[in-house]
Amino acid sequence: MDVARLAGVSQKTVSRVFNDEPYVSADVRRRVLEAAGQLGYRLNNAARALASGRTRSIGVVTLGTALYGPATLLMGVERVVRDTGYALRVVNTMEGDPAGIAGAVDSLLDQGVDGIVISEPIDEEGGGGEVSVRVSVPVLVIGAPPPFPATTVLTAGGRADLMARAATEHLLDLGHATVRHLAGPQRWYAARDRLEGWRTALAANGRDVPPVVEGDWSAASGYAAGRALAADPEVTAVFAANDDMAIGLMRALVEAGRRVPEDVSVVGFDDIPVAGYVTPPLTTVRQPFDTVAQEGLKRLVHAIENPQADPLPASDPPVDLVIRSSTAPPTPRTTPGHGRRTAAGWRGEDRP
Repeated sequence: MDVARLAGVSQKTVSRVFNDEPYVSADVRRRVLEAAGQLGYRLNNAARALASGRTRSIGVVTLGTALYGPATLLMGVERVVRDTGYALRVVNTMEGDPAGIAGAVDSLLDQGVDGIVISEPIDEEGGGGEVSVRVSVPVLVIGAPPPFPATTVLTAGGRADLMARAATEHLLDLGHATVRHLAGPQRWYAARDRLEGWRTALAANGRDVPPVVEGDWSAASGYAAGRALAADPEVTAVFAANDDMAIGLMRALVEAGRRVPEDVSVVGFDDIPVAGYVTPPLTTVRQPFDTVAQEGLKRLVHAIENPQADPLPASDPPVDLVIRSSTAPPTPRTTPGHGRRTAAGWRGEDRP
């Protein structure tokens, strides 16, 4: 074989490198791959699949949406899959189609994928019911409960409740008596987790749990919620389930004469690219999309290539609260004989 001759190794060693087998030194692997590149050699995946019983491909089931979270996570999964040397096959589902996941999985299994990633953030079954499909290849589920039985089911991401709890406790630590929540649509697992984290934080600190306002992830729904919340003088802090709603909320508050953060503090979730450039810059929870994709795919590939081995251990994603200028301690209310807090300190308004 020309590659073996140019690299100065045996054909067996070349085969081991191309099949990504262990016990090949880094130097030998580099020489073989450089030789293959010089000769313009492209690995015959079909032939290798026949020999190994694997197609070196991973399928991804994802919601067809341009929303920041799911779209960013898909990009992270795509980068990691390609870095592992596997081919990527993506099937989009559509919101509102209960049979979407089952059909997408069947399509991927028909293509002979070696593993499947489920990045499907919505409970289309209306109660977390299992999807009627059985899968014999390893499955990685990101940020949701496993939707169907499989021989090997791994999970990654999730724990948005911990991140939401940190966001809520940040506002409580600043001195706010309670925190209102602008929730996402409750068919989304992420929205449920964030609401649960908010509620848990309030209960753990002995605070009142006020009514929830639900949006649809859009800035427009945040604006509508903000107009309603601005009319309530008791509102001093709001945790929004994503940054887009938080930005819409802040605009409505300012238009209603409620200053951010002097009158109302606002925290978002995701840390979208514009979050640090709105006025005021938004305090938010940064989601570790790349970390979740890297760890999850590492565990999935290990399960594919080592079917008899124990799964690699999982770890909780870090909580990364990015504190900017949209949050501050509550301003004491002005009452007869008391002052009003300003940027320069206390100013007595009732004194001559």
